[in-house]
Amino acid sequence: MFFLPISDDNPTRHRPWISYIILGSCLCVFYWQISLGAAQQAAIYGYGMVPARLFGAPLDASIPNPVSGWTTLFTSMFMHGGLMHLGGNMLYLWIFSDNVEDSIGRGRFIIFYLLCGVCAAFAQALTDPSSPVPMVGASGAIAGVLGAYLLLHPRANIRCIVGILIFFRVMNVPAFLVLGGWIVLQFTNLGQVGSNVAYVAHIGGFIAGMVLIPFFKQPHVRLFEPAHSKAFSVSRVNTPAHIPNVTRRKK
Repeated sequence: MFFLPISDDNPTRHRPWISYIILGSCLCVFYWQISLGAAQQAAIYGYGMVPARLFGAPLDASIPNPVSGWTTLFTSMFMHGGLMHLGGNMLYLWIFSDNVEDSIGRGRFIIFYLLCGVCAAFAQALTDPSSPVPMVGASGAIAGVLGAYLLLHPRANIRCIVGILIFFRVMNVPAFLVLGGWIVLQFTNLGQVGSNVAYVAHIGGFIAGMVLIPFFKQPHVRLFEPAHSKAFSVSRVNTPAHIPNVTRRKK
């Protein structure tokens, strides 16, 4: 069975410029990474979050150290380990961040996003403070966005491509099922042997987003907003969603 979120039914009042800038920055940094060729791995070690460097544990002298460990809490958020890693993160950022930015405001969204990323990095680092393995990716910060979205718009419908064998349809699935399923999957995969996915960072970022959003949202924004369309309606893959009485912009 194939399942891929592609958009939501949630309108916004303002263009999410900060989300666009974050997405563009991640793309530019990834282009820089691949332009390095064989030196890309050194860049990941140098600008990725290495728990041992963060907590002052001894490191092999051959490991690049161009910036401080604390700085890597931020630089690591804009780097990715491969095209699939980047693509998955940017897809979720594109779908969910505009509404969260709209609910918080542009200036405070920057702080919110970075705080979620820092919390995610610390959650991962604390599992093994002496680890020399670098962590890169926007996943932790984006997980914070997902946690915030879950509280703000649990009944918003996420348009998902659902495929069984060769049959594909677009289904409206409530956000609490999509995001609830996502976070359950992170807990399920904890302790997976040989995995290079930072599941603890995802969980840490998600929880941080849920905890922070009541304090960051604008006063007029309420939690648990209702849906804007009918849940579980099904259409063909090339059929646009119809949302009565609202203006769609990007999705």
